Amino acid sequence: MTPPTGKERLARFLAHAGVASRRHAEALIFSGRVQVNGQTVTTPATRIDPERDIVTVDGQPVQRQDSQHLYLMLHKPAGYVSTVSDPQGRPTVLDLLPAELRRQRLYPVGRLDLETTGLLLLTNDGDFALQMTHPRFSPEKRYHALVQGHPSAATLERLRQGVVIQEDNGRLYRTAPVGVQPLRRTAAGTWLELRLHEGRKRQIRRMLASLGHPVIALQRVAIGPLSLGDLAPGDWRPLTEGEIASLRTQTKRATTSSPEPTTTPTTSQFHKKSQT
Repeated sequence: MTPPTGKERLARFLAHAGVASRRHAEALIFSGRVQVNGQTVTTPATRIDPERDIVTVDGQPVQRQDSQHLYLMLHKPAGYVSTVSDPQGRPTVLDLLPAELRRQRLYPVGRLDLETTGLLLLTNDGDFALQMTHPRFSPEKRYHALVQGHPSAATLERLRQGVVIQEDNGRLYRTAPVGVQPLRRTAAGTWLELRLHEGRKRQIRRMLASLGHPVIALQRVAIGPLSLGDLAPGDWRPLTEGEIASLRTQTKRATTSSPEPTTTPTTSQFHKKSQT
């Protein structure tokens, strides 16, 4: 791991980034919720270089308030991991962006499974990412799933009421109610539309498998007011200021810091087509 390189106190950096007051920032550090370059730091006086060191709180990267904040939507294809880097050497969603955007320290807001396709948000605004992924405030997400077989009305009702699934640690968990409706039947199975706020690991796949209808294909088509539309797989576009404001309104997250004016790249700044 790269060690902190030492220009600014960590607690001061967090406060200036709008994460919390200086006192609360120190409490976050003492509680072990802050990492620098992947290592947990528990000393508020630790000195970092904001231009080089990567600081996260509860796993979410933190960006300085005075940096340019970018907000993108990407149509994630299958076969790409929703991370900044991958120890197994698999392609990441950042590989779909041009080099000038990759230098902006963008990262995914939440994740989609390796084989799941569809709408994924990317940003370098840590506060926005926290708003979008916080369990209490995350907007509704809409998916289209092709499943094996033809689920009965009773099966769909079980989904609406919540089902028990097993997580990686073996713990049983009852999901929150899910909105679901059949879209169409095909020779391969049935297309369903699912609407949910939760985002547990492989949740939709586990829910449907537990009911005897494994997922064949899964695509996220909307996040709150944002729809994938006709964005082609592998392509991206910047969010409009109206879209960003609408997402912030949907999260309804109270914040003590003043909102930063949104900044989105224009097509004159960056090419729209994805590049590797």
